[in-house]
Amino acid sequence: MSSLRDRTNFSGFELPGVSRRTLKSAIDCVGHGLHSGVPVRLRLMPAAPGAGIVFLRTDLDCRIPAKFDHVSDTRLCTVLSLPGRPGASVGTVEHLMAALAANEIDDVIVEVSAAELPILDGSAAPYLFLIQSAGVVEHGGARSSIEILRSVRVENGEAFAELRPHGAGAYSALGLDLSLAIDFPCQTIGRQALSISLNPESFAADLASARTFTMASEVESLKKMGFAKGGSLANAIVVEDTKVMNPEGLRWQDEFVRHKLLDVVGDLALAGGPLIGRFIGNRTGHALNNKLLHALFADSANYQITGNIFAGSPLQLRAAV
Repeated sequence: MSSLRDRTNFSGFELPGVSRRTLKSAIDCVGHGLHSGVPVRLRLMPAAPGAGIVFLRTDLDCRIPAKFDHVSDTRLCTVLSLPGRPGASVGTVEHLMAALAANEIDDVIVEVSAAELPILDGSAAPYLFLIQSAGVVEHGGARSSIEILRSVRVENGEAFAELRPHGAGAYSALGLDLSLAIDFPCQTIGRQALSISLNPESFAADLASARTFTMASEVESLKKMGFAKGGSLANAIVVEDTKVMNPEGLRWQDEFVRHKLLDVVGDLALAGGPLIGRFIGNRTGHALNNKLLHALFADSANYQITGNIFAGSPLQLRAAV
């Protein structure tokens, strides 16, 4: 019987008329990790059709697939790991994954020299700039899509994350619609909500520049726990109850929900292919987002792969056992 990982390897499916995409050329950047504070070099490289998104730890010479069932930690960021190989992990992948997914990029090798991607300015905008500078090209094969057939929901108290099919008359060939609400006791944030139909234009205009954020009261405790060693006002919004500490202020008044929705896009990008359907969430985070994908793929009746199987790739979809 197939494993969950085998069952969700979608690189063998074709969607007629929609070609797989990769970068035209390689491009580099340097920075430091938000939580580790460690200097890191990152390089985005074109990959062969069907390769998917793969993180290559150049310091360890190991490859980590960008798949939901490789997520090993969801505290404050999303961490991918190789099972059975301690230390073979890469964290804070969600901003880059969101930029790649929103720009419909299927195949990329992400070389990274440390255990965490660079935080840059705390948003996905620098990654979007790298992608646009490198250029995007259709390069053979056809991309698969994962159509939601029935609603799947996971909860934790008042927080929930849910995937639903598109309603009658709302079907979009490659569309993912997202709605999210957040609610923080901090007056600067409070309750915010946002809905968006994901595409390259809406992502660039409405989500990419939204920065990660934290409460001023939490900074010291995070550092004592080993997090936020590389954090600063240059790469995160820091708020007190009624005040934004960053001198430049906010990029949007609702920048907080925009960033949380950016995280959702990045976490759902670990599905292994673009989702067709609707996401609805309330106070969700990395843990629930990942739990939602596990719930989706736990039953093959929840979804279908849109497209045909490549010749020579007899992949069978079965319920997880």
